[in-house]
This record gives sequence, C-alpha cells and structure tokens, in this order.
Amino acid sequence: MLGILITVLYTAVVIVALLMIGVILIQPSKSGGFGGSFGGVGESVFGAYAGSHLSRLTVILISLFFILTLLLAVITSHKAKDKSVAEINAVKADLMAKSAASIKAEPAVATAKEAQPAGKALPENKAGNIKK
Repeated sequence: MLGILITVLYTAVVIVALLMIGVILIQPSKSGGFGGSFGGVGESVFGAYAGSHLSRLTVILISLFFILTLLLAVITSHKAKDKSVAEINAVKADLMAKSAASIKAEPAVATAKEAQPAGKALPENKAGNIKK
C-alpha cells in the first residue's frame, strides 16, 4: 500500500515539474528571453493579463511541488529500513559467541568406553605399560 502511494507521489512530482518548466518557459521576460522568441504568441493566446496569470500559476505549481516533495521525504524516511551488512555481521557474531559460551558451559559427557570406574587402577605389566 505504501509503495503505491510513493509511486503516485513521484508521478505527481514529475508531472508538476514538467508543467512548471512549461509555464516558466512561456512567460514573457523583460529582456525578451525564450518567452519573447515566440513573437508575442503568449500574450495573444492568454490575453493582456497573461503575465499575472502565468505568475500566479507558477507560484501555485512551485508550492505544490514543494509540498509533494516534503511529503515524499517524510513518507520515505519513516519507511522500514533494511539492515546494513555491518549490522547483520554483528548479529551473527553475537549469536556465535552465545552458542560458543553455551557449548563451553555444558559438562563433557564421556562415552561408555572412555569412562573408568573410580578407584580401580588398570593393571600394569613388568615394563610399566598399562594392560588393556
């Protein structure tokens, strides 16, 4: 759900940015920049008050662009973040240290062949070797 909202907001930001570019380029400039290269087409199409309407539309589009961008920043900053490789390695190292400590804490269990009854010594031969 959040991914769809983010996609819609990004699309709206791109559309508003393109509209803003178009409105800014249509506006007549005092020095006759790109707006003046149309030969007064902007004034004849939009009327005598085209400058004030286009300026007002520019302010509205800039405000909308700013609000959408801030909204996207807030939404994407509160999105669940993935763990970095360093954090994953730290968790693995912690788990390995805990498992190693638990292995050391367990008493060693001898098998039946290795276990010797207490108090009985193995018989020795004349050379001092232990008989099995």
